[in-house]
Amino acid sequence: MTCRKTQEFLAKKKVSTAMQVDARKNAVREKEALALVREVDEIYAAKGKQVVHLNLKTDKPGPAALAGVLLGPTGNLRAPTLRRGRTLIVGFDEATYDKLLR
Repeated sequence: MTCRKTQEFLAKKKVSTAMQVDARKNAVREKEALALVREVDEIYAAKGKQVVHLNLKTDKPGPAALAGVLLGPTGNLRAPTLRRGRTLIVGFDEATYDKLLR
């Protein structure tokens, strides 16, 4: 389970969270997920062993492309999702977390 790996990583690195939402109890649908994008400059999305990086200052992906990296098969925002400053991290990739959560 990637959320468990995320919790373990954050505890090991002593990274605290300002707010935590349980995705099983509070699903974030497409409209809300796309609203999050307006508040960030970069998205890192881990899908399997691949990590997609979108620089929203230079890349201009449309809503369908953004939904493709943000949403899971249920149509909800993929978990785990973290926001650090103006960066959104979707999915768990230890190398990406290590790089961005220093």
